[in-house]
Amino acid sequence: MTEFTTTATGDRVAYDLRGAGPALIFVAGAGPFRAIDPWTTETAERAAQQGITTLVFDRLGRGESPAEGRLDLDRELDAIRALLDVVGGSAALCGHSSGCSISLRAAATGLPVNGLALWEAPLAGVAADTQTWSDEVEQRMDAGDPEGALSHYMKDMPPEWLAEAKTSSQWGEIAAGVVSLRADGQSLAWAVAALEDGRLGGIRQPVLAMYGTETFPEMPLAAARIVEAIPGAIQKAVPGAEHTWQPEPMAAELSAFVKSCQQPSSAPATTPIGRYSTVP
Repeated sequence: MTEFTTTATGDRVAYDLRGAGPALIFVAGAGPFRAIDPWTTETAERAAQQGITTLVFDRLGRGESPAEGRLDLDRELDAIRALLDVVGGSAALCGHSSGCSISLRAAATGLPVNGLALWEAPLAGVAADTQTWSDEVEQRMDAGDPEGALSHYMKDMPPEWLAEAKTSSQWGEIAAGVVSLRADGQSLAWAVAALEDGRLGGIRQPVLAMYGTETFPEMPLAAARIVEAIPGAIQKAVPGAEHTWQPEPMAAELSAFVKSCQQPSSAPATTPIGRYSTVP
């Protein structure tokens, strides 16, 4: 059953909470929310059956988390901060796509994040180009051109994705949802720049950079960049295709990872990296 929490800035965030034990919060990328994302829901259900707490939420401006005004990265981080309080004050984060860069930013800003499980972080680009792209998306949003903003956001994705969206009878509604992608663009621009200038090296939490066994060529490259930048981070191919994981093996990976992130307070933050058991 849907539950709600309110951020320090007054946004109401909808979420589903399952299980017991160390916590994991799923951070969606561009577009998905609970009602249209059965893969994450199934993964959260399966992982909760394996001894952890899972929380899946609708990001601001999506699903049952309506929000007005400028939905920027700071407001998105406020939502994560409120959800961390819901699960007891700290949790690992599982980012999907641009949810990875939001999760990285949450850890880098000092939120009580125990670990980062990152699925297909789209961070293979160049910082200057990524910033220019993000700025253009925001400019089109601010000019009242949601269709143009969404088209530009998706310009480097497989062209059939945008073509399929435009043929939908709900294209206008889909395009209007672009206002929730401001945080995605801002976080991606920040993360690519942080990869280039070494700022990601300050992250000391366990980091698992994952990509599907059938995926786009840039995804393993991006995972390798993350592993090179963050001390102790590891990368792994996990069953999945078309930017989506398979719920059963992903749940096993995540439950094992989250448990590995629980450590005695006297141990260094990077101790658990690479030392957890999981499915082959």
